Amino acid sequence: MRKALPDAQIIFAADYAGLPYGKKTEAEVAARVAGLLGRMSERYQPRLACIACNTASTIALGMVREVLEIPIVGTVPAIKPAALTSKTGVIGLLGTQGTVRQPYVDNLETEFVKDGKLLRHAAPDLVDEAENKLRGRPVNRAVLRAALEGLSERDTEMKLDRIVLGCTHFPLLEEELMDVAVGDLGMPPDIQFVDGAEGIARRIAHLLEGQEFARTGPNRAVTTGDIETLRELEGVLSTYGIDQIERF
Repeated sequence: MRKALPDAQIIFAADYAGLPYGKKTEAEVAARVAGLLGRMSERYQPRLACIACNTASTIALGMVREVLEIPIVGTVPAIKPAALTSKTGVIGLLGTQGTVRQPYVDNLETEFVKDGKLLRHAAPDLVDEAENKLRGRPVNRAVLRAALEGLSERDTEMKLDRIVLGCTHFPLLEEELMDVAVGDLGMPPDIQFVDGAEGIARRIAHLLEGQEFARTGPNRAVTTGDIETLRELEGVLSTYGIDQIERF
């Protein structure tokens, strides 16, 4: 987003009080996301909102769009681009439990993986490892290996060549996941991890095309949880031009 719309004022909202979404029921996620985005829209009056969570998007996107009058962009597993670039048609999906079981994912598989195969594995523990990395803590290689083994065990024909990172935390671990996949598990060096970040940023920029942006304040990070938890990310957030942290 910083690259696509460098002059736009951005509010990064971390719902730490509601984590983890992946282990909640669909009804719980839908109610929380709709309520939280509704209150945030009243306070901050954004032009657009992006639900930067695959689980929340696959469950609550339709409900939120009915409630709010601004454009809502969701993040869903990048199965389409993975399928379009796969040479073998065998695609892996790593996500939370809440994402991999969704009918939304079933529909993406039906539409884009027609002659191939989608291997799914729930790997919620990767979220904690991504958070550890952001905070400068060591990443547990065994957790990454277990997640990738969950896919490789289903890959009986050894044709897996694309792995969709179906949680917005997971791309933070792409370098480590690649190292484990190739170095520890013997996956081919040309295997690719796929996420939808650039496509989502392009979509947001398209929806706001032609609008003028004049910064009236700082880019902010807000949290529903303990503000000190978010303050641990000050160094990382500042690299994206987010310099103010506050409690919502």
